[in-house]
This record gives sequence, C-alpha cells and structure tokens, in this order.
Amino acid sequence: MLLKHFYDDYLAQASYLVGCQASGEAVVVDPAREIEPYIEAANQNGLRITGALETHIHADFVSGGREMAERLGATLYVSDEGDSDWKYQNIDHLPHQLLKDGDEIKVGNVRMGVIHTPGHTPESLSFTLKDGGTDNAMGVFTGDFLFVGDVGRPDLLEKAAGAEGTAEKGGYQMFESLQKFSELPDYVQIWPAPRSRKCVREVSRFRTTVYARI
Repeated sequence: MLLKHFYDDYLAQASYLVGCQASGEAVVVDPAREIEPYIEAANQNGLRITGALETHIHADFVSGGREMAERLGATLYVSDEGDSDWKYQNIDHLPHQLLKDGDEIKVGNVRMGVIHTPGHTPESLSFTLKDGGTDNAMGVFTGDFLFVGDVGRPDLLEKAAGAEGTAEKGGYQMFESLQKFSELPDYVQIWPAPRSRKCVREVSRFRTTVYARI
C-alpha cells in the first residue's frame, strides 16, 4: 500500500493519495484544485487514479475532485448524509457514488470505511483505512471534523453564514461524533486536513511515524 501526503502552505490544506500496488489503483482524499501533483505521483508509482473522496463540502478551497472525474474518469465519492441543504449538486453527469455511514470503498486490497461525523458540517464523513485482509484500521482521514489535539469548529455556519441555531446543534453533533472515535484503538492515526499552525506542527511530527509503519 502507498500513502502519500500533500500539503498546500497557502491554503493550510492537506490531501492524501492512497494506492494499492497490487491492483495499480489509487484514490485521492480531499484533492486540491490543481490535480497534476497527484497524477505525477501516481504515474511515478505505477498507479492510476480511479477515485476522489471528499470528507465534506469545502467552503475554503475548490476541490479537484470534479476535474479528476472529468479528465480521468475517476469516481467521485461524496456524502449523501445531512439534509437537503447539504447535498452535492451538478454531479449527475459525472461518475460518482453517494456515501452513507457504514459504506465501504475498495481500492484493490485496500479498504476504506465510511463514518458519518457531523459537527463541523452536517454531511461530514471520515474514512478509515485498512490494508489487506485485516479488520483493524491503521488510520482515519477526518477532514475538518477532527484534528490532532483539537476538533473542528461547530459554530462557523452560524458566525460566518448567519445560520441561526446551527452552532448549538453542531456542538451536540460534534460530541456524538467524537464518541464514535473513542471506541477506536489508541494506535489508530488521525489524518486531518489541518487549518491551524498547531495542526500543521502536529501533522509534521507524526507523519514520519505513519510512513515508517506503512
């Protein structure tokens, strides 16, 4: 299995390439707008990008997932959780799969489980990563829901967009989502899309350990 981390210093945004060398398949979690670095990395490792996963609807950067679907024929994996205000639009013409809590995505011998983790946004998903035949997750891609040593803000919709009452509701949802993670073993790594300097430092510190284990 291949796991490669990408980071945009200007946007403070992390994304990840996950590949299975046995099948030659790869997916990208939360791809940035510029997709050439992922294509180049995949080519260098003998992989083809077959999917783009989004943890949530991004308001602070443009995702490259749609371009991957259009140019590469990659399947766009997006959330089907949340209410009608939190559904992905204008994707019917693209290869896509709508995801619910408990779904699983297979990338060759690699399996990625879907967990609905609302709190930062109502439709937010996290993806567990399992290699080979094991049922033990080695890590979780958490987007903006959970950082290293911190959690995503549940109040942004109310403060930035004026959605009254969403901060309190998001706080309750965040608490419930965190309970799901409390059941995971201590060795499971957290792979976020960091937004703060604190998170950037933490990701840099644990990234070497993650790659060493893989």
